[in-house]
Amino acid sequence: MNLQTQSEDLKNILSKTFDTFDNAVNKYKGRLAVEDVGRVTYLSSGIARVAGLRGVRVNELIRFAGNLMGIAFNVDPHEVGVVLLDEYENISAGSEVRRTDQVLDVPVGEGLLGRMVDGLGRPLDGQGKYKSSQRFPIERDAAGIMDRLPVTQPLQTGLKVVDALIPIGRGQRELIVGDRQTGKSAIAIDTIINQGGKDVLCIYCAVGKRSSSIAKVVSDLRQYNAMDHSIIVVATEEDPPGLQFITPYAATAMAEYFVEQGKDVLVVFDDLTRHARAYRELSLLLRRPPGREAFPGDIFYIHSRLLERFTHLKEELGGGSLTALPIIETEAQNISAYIPTNLISITDGQIYLSPDLFQKGILPAVDVGKSVSRVGGKTQLGAYRSVAGDLRLSYSQFEELESFSRFGTQLDEDTKKRLNRGRRVREILKQPQYQPIPVSEQIASLVAANEGIFDRFELDKVSEAEKKIQASVCDRIPEICERIVQGEKLSDKDIDTIEQTIREILNLKESENTDGNA
Repeated sequence: MNLQTQSEDLKNILSKTFDTFDNAVNKYKGRLAVEDVGRVTYLSSGIARVAGLRGVRVNELIRFAGNLMGIAFNVDPHEVGVVLLDEYENISAGSEVRRTDQVLDVPVGEGLLGRMVDGLGRPLDGQGKYKSSQRFPIERDAAGIMDRLPVTQPLQTGLKVVDALIPIGRGQRELIVGDRQTGKSAIAIDTIINQGGKDVLCIYCAVGKRSSSIAKVVSDLRQYNAMDHSIIVVATEEDPPGLQFITPYAATAMAEYFVEQGKDVLVVFDDLTRHARAYRELSLLLRRPPGREAFPGDIFYIHSRLLERFTHLKEELGGGSLTALPIIETEAQNISAYIPTNLISITDGQIYLSPDLFQKGILPAVDVGKSVSRVGGKTQLGAYRSVAGDLRLSYSQFEELESFSRFGTQLDEDTKKRLNRGRRVREILKQPQYQPIPVSEQIASLVAANEGIFDRFELDKVSEAEKKIQASVCDRIPEICERIVQGEKLSDKDIDTIEQTIREILNLKESENTDGNA
């Protein structure tokens, strides 16, 4: 009896052991799967040609040996043209290539705020990994017409010449255009700095810039406490052209996450000239047919599909807005060149920076006559419309009159007064970098200019008088300043009160002759 019991116990133990062994084998048993493996047939600077990848789709993410990535651009019958997103030193002809069955996406979320990343979302600031809530594909469809709302809220830049004469609205696409070294990036950086405390998140997207230039931007944003509400997305001139090409799309995808949360986001593209050149390089390497200035035929489309994603969404989709400040560089002031005209036709206006004004020390060097905002005027705060309604026209007329007066003709007294007034308006429109000015202080300066208060000051004393006004005006009339910020229009009585306050600040009497000098 004991032998029989022991035999049954042994059988049970062996049965359990074999069952455990079978389960372990089945758990780790390999599953057969069919996978296409291609081979690199040709390798060049930034691109590769691959054979053997059946069924690959356009814009599909391709994985090379060493976990290096690329995007399928040309899908031909016998080979695939791939744009490389990483350095290609470890890739050679004959290397294995595999499909991923997915498109390129980037991490998005609150964890990106205050960080500097590349076009693939990899951190570049040495602060380690960040938390991302989800991933968005870099290429997304633009919102439909019925999903959009009119642009109704202003985006204050803190620059008098822009906010008063070329206003920008939240959801608008305003192009910054000009020759190199005319202050294009400075306007964008000042706008980012001015968004502090205004519930506007900012993304600075650098494409093809020098590392030293990007380092200075980062330093400036940190110095003026703008990194807390900003993300910097970078592709330097040393990076592969493929990475430079995808970076603006990646930055837009990161912004769209916040827009869907109902927030307002500003994106600066610095600059799209280099972006177009990177795409031209890729297209020529892939042997796509060149067109005007050797750019491919779809060069317009790559920028239109990017900028059409910027809009103001209706409340059902979050109600957020996505504003673009793309920067474009011209050569010899030729704004009728291929890429500038493309972008001017896509965007809702342009801020043109003149090298002639820059050389004269008129900063920011905005040429008011060539600049326009096709949307922002409808969003401008009521106080600007009350004070600066005719300022743009009168200032443009002054510039023409000043050019005419250089011929040495004799001028009548009325013309002399208009020239003196225009020169002082130009003086108050000057503004140092990194010093955005609040709306109420801007309005006070414009009222003083309109009412001729600055006419009695020598040109070199106008700036000093303006600083006195800005330092005291809000302390003396806080109610009016608050209503200006709230967007209310100014009545004639309000303008008279502001004028009288300015006279008291400058110790001026009502009866003083406006033609004299203080």
